[in-house]
Amino acid sequence: MQKQVINSRLKILLNYVLGPLLFIVLIYIIYLKVKAQPDLPQEITLLKSAFSQQHIWQFALLFLLLFLNWGIEARKWQILMKPIQKVSFLTSVKAILSGLALSLFLPNGFGEYPARALYMNEGNRLRSVALNVAGSMAQLIVTLVAGIISLIYLKHYSWKGQENIQGLPILWLNGIISMIIMGTMLLVVIYFRLSWLTKLFEKIPFVHKYKYFIESVETFHWKELTRILYLSCIRFIVFVVQYILVLHLLEVKIDVIDAICTTCVLFLFLAILPTIPFADVGVRGIAGRQLFGLLTENDFGIVATIALVWFVNLIIPSAAGSLFLLGIKLFKKADKTNNKT
Repeated sequence: MQKQVINSRLKILLNYVLGPLLFIVLIYIIYLKVKAQPDLPQEITLLKSAFSQQHIWQFALLFLLLFLNWGIEARKWQILMKPIQKVSFLTSVKAILSGLALSLFLPNGFGEYPARALYMNEGNRLRSVALNVAGSMAQLIVTLVAGIISLIYLKHYSWKGQENIQGLPILWLNGIISMIIMGTMLLVVIYFRLSWLTKLFEKIPFVHKYKYFIESVETFHWKELTRILYLSCIRFIVFVVQYILVLHLLEVKIDVIDAICTTCVLFLFLAILPTIPFADVGVRGIAGRQLFGLLTENDFGIVATIALVWFVNLIIPSAAGSLFLLGIKLFKKADKTNNKT
């Protein structure tokens, strides 16, 4: 009896303390990170000069694309969770933004999985992780395909005649392209054969014990996977448009096709290289200088573009996600009407 009382008190403590504590920690760290942003005063001055009456529609479009970006991701997650639990679009938005806030400190978005799982009923939380992986795979496939096509284009046209690219010999670049192509093809095969692979893994004795957590993936038909891939493609286009919009806003003079392709290659680089989003802006800045530096000498405009898109796409939604974590409850009664068994 005493043990039950202790467990009950612990659950109450976690339910009503965990959310506010996470909110305070995340908001404070976001504040410190923004404050420590390199060249922050110069970037603020540049943005103030850019934010004039004639550019106001571009800023409005940038924020509209922000809502579209995470709205698409929320819709993807809603579709992904359908086999195990019906989730409203509003709950999906909260889960996505909370996941973004928590993933600020873990490499390549791994923090998204536990945060999103908190919005599922208790019996479905671990089951949702496998479905989240499928969504991440779809976004990665789009990034790899767009990146490799763009890399080939730049190599044959925009970078034509150069014996090395920022110190990287063309021979090595060809080898990297070949490896990425093979890796992408393998990932596409795995993605569209997820149900078959899941059944195969379930035959392994150790995995069989935990098949409950992954069997939901078996329900995905290729049409649903294609739909997720389609939404991932639209979201990727939104990312690219944001970069092109800000490059134009900050008067970075680059041919539109070259700018699109270079942005896609930048995303390819960031997808392959494990980074923590808080350190990501520094990595993006270095990578952006190297890639865009092949086409323009406006280094500050490039870094300011990357910093602004980073702030709009990650910091603002993360702040909102931290706010949603205030009301999160780690323990709650399962809603049997929404569970599929």
